[in-house]
Order: sequence, then C-alpha cells, then structure tokens
Amino acid sequence: MFNSLSGRLLILTTIFVMIAEVLIFVPSIARFREDYMLNRLERAQIASLALLADDMLDPALEEELLKNAQVFNVVLRRDEARQLMLSSDMPQAIGQTFDLRDASALTLIRDALARMIDTENEVIRVIGAPVREAGLLIEITMETAPMRMAMIDYGIRILILSAVISVVTAFLLFLAMRALLLKPIARVVGHMRRYAQSPEDARRIIEPSASVTELREAEVALRTLQTDLTQALKQKERLAQLGSAVSKISHDLRNILTSAQLFTDRIEMSEDPIVKRMAPKLVGSITRAVHLCESTLAFGKAEEPGPTLTMVPLAELIEDVVEGERLATGNHAISFGADIPVGLTVRADPEQLYRVISNLVRNARQALMGTGKAGEIGISAQDTEAAWLIEISDTGPGLPAKAQEHLFTPFQGGARKGGSGLGLAIAAELVRGHGGQLALIKTEETGTTFRLTLPKGDGTL
Repeated sequence: MFNSLSGRLLILTTIFVMIAEVLIFVPSIARFREDYMLNRLERAQIASLALLADDMLDPALEEELLKNAQVFNVVLRRDEARQLMLSSDMPQAIGQTFDLRDASALTLIRDALARMIDTENEVIRVIGAPVREAGLLIEITMETAPMRMAMIDYGIRILILSAVISVVTAFLLFLAMRALLLKPIARVVGHMRRYAQSPEDARRIIEPSASVTELREAEVALRTLQTDLTQALKQKERLAQLGSAVSKISHDLRNILTSAQLFTDRIEMSEDPIVKRMAPKLVGSITRAVHLCESTLAFGKAEEPGPTLTMVPLAELIEDVVEGERLATGNHAISFGADIPVGLTVRADPEQLYRVISNLVRNARQALMGTGKAGEIGISAQDTEAAWLIEISDTGPGLPAKAQEHLFTPFQGGARKGGSGLGLAIAAELVRGHGGQLALIKTEETGTTFRLTLPKGDGTL
C-alpha cells in the first residue's frame, strides 16, 4: 500500500494539507485572542454606559456588571477626561499592558504564542478604542487564565477540523488522481505487458485513448515505439530467413565454382591464343566468386567464438602476416615495413588478431596492386598507458567516398570492384570482441591509415 503511487499520494496529500492547516492555525489563534479581548472591551463599555445613565448604582449591581464583563476595572476616556467607571478588587498587580489600537499582525501572533506557552495566570491591562466612537479610549483589567483556556479549546477544535478536512481532501484527491492518472497508467502498463508477450502481433499495439495531455503523449510515443519494433522484428525475421537461404546457396555455389576452378587450370594450358588471353580473366572471376561465397558463409555463422586472450608477441605475428602477403605481391613493386618495439606483447586472441591484421594488410596490398604502381605498406605499434595501438598504412590511392560511408557495413563497404565488404565488417566485429575499436584514421590520394586499439585493464576505452 505505502510503496504504491496511490498510497504515497494519499499520505503526502494528508501531510501537505495538515501543514497548510498548521500555517493557518497560528494566525487563527492570534485572531481569536484579539476577538476575545475586544469582546471584553465591548462588554465593559456597555457596563460603563449603564453607569453613565445612573450615577448611583447599587454596589451589588456594579459587581454583577463587572462579573458579566469578566473584568476587574473599566476606565473610559471621554473629552480628554480619564474616568474610572467601574472597579473591583484585583487578585494581583497588573503584569502586562496590551494596546489593541495599533497592534500589527506579527505583534498579535507573537503575543498569542507567548500566552499559549505561559501557563501562569496574570492580570493584564487591555487598551482599545470604544465602539461607535463612544469615547477616546477604553481600558480594562482582566485575568489571562480564562482567555488561555478559551484559546486552547479553540485550537483543539481547529486542529480536529483540520484533520477532518485533510482526510476528506486527501481522499477526494486520491479518487480524482486514481481516475485521471493511476488507472490510465495501469492500462498503459497492461498494454506493455501484453505486447511483450507477442511483439510480432500488431493487434497488441496500444491505441491512445487518455484524456490527459501528458498521458496521451506517452501513449502516442509508446505506439510509435511498438510499431517500429514490430516492423523491425518482422524485417529481422525476413533477413534471418534470407541469410539462411543465402548461406545454403553460397555453400552449393562454392562447390560448383570449386569444380569450375579445377577445369580452368587445364584451360590455362591450352595453346589457343584466345583461350590464353581469356583464361586469366576467367580464373580471376571464378576465384573472386569462390572468395565471396566463403566470406558469406563465414559471416553467416551465428556468431564468432569469443576470443581466448593471451599475451601475444606482436612482432612475430606481424612477421607471419607480412611473409604471406609478400608472396602474394608477385612481380609488383610493393615493399613492407614494420616498426614494432622489441619485446612488445599485447593481450589478444592470436588467431583472431592475425585475421584482423592480415585483412587490413591484404586490402592495402590489393589497393596498391590495382594501381599498377610501386607502393609501400607500413605497420607500426605503440604501447600507451591505456591501450595498445597498431596502425596499418599504405601509399595507395585512398578509399572511394562510397566505401568510406559504409566502411564496416557488410556487403556495402567494399573498396574494390567486385569486393563484398565483408572483410572489414568481420575485422571490426573481432576487434569489438576484444573490447577494442577499429577506426579509419585517414584516407587520401597519398594513402590510407587504419588504427587498431586494444585496451588494457577492464577493456574500456
């Protein structure tokens, strides 16, 4: 109950209303005290008027008038003459004097609080203005104990009334908030739960119906989110089915092309000039097709296995990559350079790191071979406090704009004609598995540079 929004709302409303009532309580008590003393002044004035009507009042009647007014003495000033109208014996001397003619609100509140706290019975003098301009001023003396008891009684009644008002107000506000806010929120939560059970079912998408503007905006946003998610799930399902079909086709096609590749080996030995001229192109086309099938099959796996992290001697791994690529350069004037600190080791999966660097170096080599000009490929490494940095650069022609736009997107980021774009996508995925990052640092007419970042510590860059 108390952990729910409705329960807390009920409690907070009651507390806030009580605070408001307390803030009203203090001025109310001050006002009650002022009215109490003004009432005694008015009664004393009436008693003094009776004396003015008949100068010879019986002492018993005079005592009765003072008792009825609940005062000891009455002084009336008329025409600048101060006259003791009625008097009786006082139990003690006058303790304080209060002038109600020019008292400010803060003064009245201060005096009221002081009277509530002070339990001692005192005799006080009260000065006020006569009603209906029946004189210049009127003074009375009175006891404080009856006034304090009346103030306490009034305060108790105010507090009880405040408590009742607080409870009733909180309950009415609770009912209103439950109807306007809590029920619509519960309905939205119910929609979300039903949608989560079957997000592909478009019938479970919420239809906005709230009358409150903010809730309706939330329902509209939720409907948009659910609609987009449903469409994305359908598209994901179609892509999964398409990927499965492509993988099967690629598998069979690779077998067919492998057989065709065996036949091209014999065609190359033909003495026919036309066949000799066309055979290399045919071999190249079939080789690229086989490579595309193999890349598609590799990318179509459910997921790459997680890296097995060990400390890898980087110089030895780079040397293996360079030796393999140097053999593939053939007669092309491509040189390789490596700037690796002696004894540098990095924490990585050796097989996966080899695949990443080999992919980047191979791309650089193929780009240089495509130009038909001499070029250089450089590999460097740095050991910083936060990470190991490996850079692969070349002096090739740079990446085309389209390749830069979809650099790590499968089947879209190919930099070469006929390339699938899977190499960089797979390399980036392997690096992310290490908690690292593969980024293009620069690409221009004078060359391209990629940076591989492998973090130290907990794997955060």
